[in-house]
Amino acid sequence: MPKSSSAIPSSPFRGWLRKRKVLKAGINVARIREAVPLAAAALAFIALWQLLTDGWGLLPLPFFPSPVKVLSVFFLDYRALALSALHSLRLLFLGFAVGAGAGLITGVLMGWYLPVRYWLGAVLRFIGPLPATAWIPLALAIFPTSFSASVFILALATWFPVTVMTWSGISNVPRAYFEVAQTLGAREGFLIRHVAVPAALPYIFVGLFMGLGTSFTTLVVAELLGVKAGLGWYIQWHMGWGEYYKVYAALLTMAALFSFIITGLFRVRDRVLAWQRGFIKW
Repeated sequence: MPKSSSAIPSSPFRGWLRKRKVLKAGINVARIREAVPLAAAALAFIALWQLLTDGWGLLPLPFFPSPVKVLSVFFLDYRALALSALHSLRLLFLGFAVGAGAGLITGVLMGWYLPVRYWLGAVLRFIGPLPATAWIPLALAIFPTSFSASVFILALATWFPVTVMTWSGISNVPRAYFEVAQTLGAREGFLIRHVAVPAALPYIFVGLFMGLGTSFTTLVVAELLGVKAGLGWYIQWHMGWGEYYKVYAALLTMAALFSFIITGLFRVRDRVLAWQRGFIKW
């Protein structure tokens, strides 16, 4: 009995699906093989750590608690740890969003308008290299709460690299792009939104990565000095009580969160700049 015509186009599609499944399975196997040495090294490190602390007692307490003691924090004090992590994330995202937004606006204005570049460039070169943490005493005096002062410090830490890289990206867009758009009747607003900014996106993402890295450091310093919540505050509080196993747990939480945020920004970059996927490794 002859096969129906509907089965003919489905066979190439099924073959493509089979090839895709095989390719995905091969990628997963390669990832597992790549992760095995790292997992083995991590287990060996934890075992050695356990021996040096609880086993042989070579590392002094309370500064070097055992890994079992550190892991117990995630079960016994998880509420305080999770609440501190949420406070840190709220402060981080608020400061980063404000700083990145201000940096994008400033960078576009400096890259597009020569008078703005002339005046703001001088201010940027003078104030920009100053560490954001140096503004903490002034910020605490100006802003009504330590939280708003910390948001300002984080925004300032993010603003400088985002401004510089956006400015550089806008300034380095080839003039031919604008000339082609102008021949089609594009106006200034269109040129900025649809030509200059998209062409400068590789530079902008570099600035965002730099600003995010700087904001991590500034976040910890701000929480250590003034904010009454967050992972930095959690570390300082329990360090004062000699509970270093909770300090190590907070450090592990901080490392996991920061790594996750950086990975997320890389995923966004690879999706937006699909033609540069894999250009920057992480």
